Amino acid sequence: MNTDTTAANRLLARRVVLASAAYDLVMTAGFATPWTARIALDGIAGLHDRLGLSGTVPDAGDPFTMLFANLLGSIVVVWSVVRLLRPTPFLGAADTVGRLLFSLWFGYALGAGASTILIGFLVLEIGWGVVQGAAVSRPLRATMRAGRRTLAAC
Repeated sequence: MNTDTTAANRLLARRVVLASAAYDLVMTAGFATPWTARIALDGIAGLHDRLGLSGTVPDAGDPFTMLFANLLGSIVVVWSVVRLLRPTPFLGAADTVGRLLFSLWFGYALGAGASTILIGFLVLEIGWGVVQGAAVSRPLRATMRAGRRTLAAC
């Protein structure tokens, strides 16, 4: 692969990782604190009710539910900022694996009776995973072909 193609692939990967990180930051920042998570969860419940969807929604009044919403929001906000500051193909690949796991757990929750509103989140998660995975795969392969021993060099 020539250097122009390699540079273009790295630039595309950088842009996709940045966009993915920005999307995650916007979508999860509301879950990072108990006060904003209550608003976010109430909003999801309201949309669920207005659309007449099946399944159950999280109880924003339950402290255990709130704890896990805050843990999720906090760690994803931190992870988003890391990728915004260092949008490398390696971190994009790690995030792609995380998206696969999130997609599996969305599917599991749907199968267990969670609100079908999760289908929208699942579609976005899979979509970002496919786009990001495709964008970071070429620069990662080029790094490995160049003889670098670790993907972290990417």
